[in-house]
Amino acid sequence: MAQAAKNLRVGMVAHDKRKAELARWLARHRKVFAKADIVATGTTAKLLRKRCPELSIEALASGPLGGDQQMGALITEGALDALIFFWDPLTPMPHDVDVRALLRLATLYDLPHACNLSTANLIAAGIEAGQVGS
Repeated sequence: MAQAAKNLRVGMVAHDKRKAELARWLARHRKVFAKADIVATGTTAKLLRKRCPELSIEALASGPLGGDQQMGALITEGALDALIFFWDPLTPMPHDVDVRALLRLATLYDLPHACNLSTANLIAAGIEAGQVGS
């Protein structure tokens, strides 16, 4: 019996000033992510669920309360196919070390990751073309 293809699993994180932007972006790409499982940090997950209730969105802890580390663990376990992380480069973050660690892990594990609209659009196009998450 043929095994069913697994859903893509995409991590999504956004800092406070970028959460609405990520929610709008996901809403524009909802068809691409209809068969994906999204994993997002706390408040971001709540906002994404409100904007796109038809999508599968799992919530982790809030970023500063351990959600960034949970996302990092998913990266090291090979449990994500991509990461969309809209971070705010102009606002000092008390958990800046966690932010850098998450981006370092995504790079170290060669995980496609986007920190802005342009690269997020490229990842969405790659998913749609079947080039992400093989």
